[in-house]
Amino acid sequence: MKTLVIIPAYNEEENLFQLIKAINSFEYDYLVINDNSTDNTKKLLEENNFNAFNLPINLGIAGVTRIGFMYAKEHNYDCVICVDGDGQHPPKYIHNLVSKIDEGYDYVVGSRFIEEKKPFSLRMLGSRLICLMIKLKTGKTVTDPTSGMRAIGKSVIHKFAESMNYYAEPDTMCHLIHGGYKVTEVQVYMKDREAGTSYFQNPLKSAYYMLSVILSIVFLQ
Repeated sequence: MKTLVIIPAYNEEENLFQLIKAINSFEYDYLVINDNSTDNTKKLLEENNFNAFNLPINLGIAGVTRIGFMYAKEHNYDCVICVDGDGQHPPKYIHNLVSKIDEGYDYVVGSRFIEEKKPFSLRMLGSRLICLMIKLKTGKTVTDPTSGMRAIGKSVIHKFAESMNYYAEPDTMCHLIHGGYKVTEVQVYMKDREAGTSYFQNPLKSAYYMLSVILSIVFLQ
C-alpha cells in the first residue's frame, strides 16, 4: 500500500531530525509542511534536504493538513498517516494503522486508551466529554478522540483534498461516521514532547479547543 506520512510542523527544529530519521528507518514516504516557523525549522529542512514544503505564511493546522492531502491525491497515495512534528507519535506504530486501512477501514485513530486507563486531569475531562458527545451523536464509542495520530484511506484523502477543512480531529471523526465511513481505533503508546511547547500547555487555549470541538459536534457535525 502506497503510504505517505504527513508532518505538520511549526517551530519544531529540535524534534524533526530524529522523527524523520525514524520514519526513514521504516522506509515510508513523508512530507514535512513547515507552517512558516519562526525558529530554524526551515534551515534544518533545507540543510538536510528533507522532503518538505516551506510555507510563506502561517496557515494553521487546517490549511497545512489540506495541503498534505492535496499532495497525496496528486501523487496517488493509497494511505496517509498524520503525525505531529513534536515526535510524540512513534513511527513504529504506523504499520498497525496502515494494516487497518488495508483491511477496509477508511479512518483509523492511534488511541492511547484502548488498553490503558485514561488519567484524571482537566484535559482528560474534556476528552471524556467529547467521547460522550460523539457517543450521543453517532452511537459509536471512541476512546481517544483528540489523538493526532491518524491513518486516512484513499476515498477520505480525496474528500479532504477536494472539499473538507480538516481541523479538529473529533469533528472529523464525527463527520465521517455520519457519512457512513468505516472508523476504528488501534492502541499506540505515545512519547512525551522532548522539546518545544505544546498548544495544550496553555489552559485557556486548551479549554477553548475543547469547547469549540464539543459545540461543533453538537450543532454542526
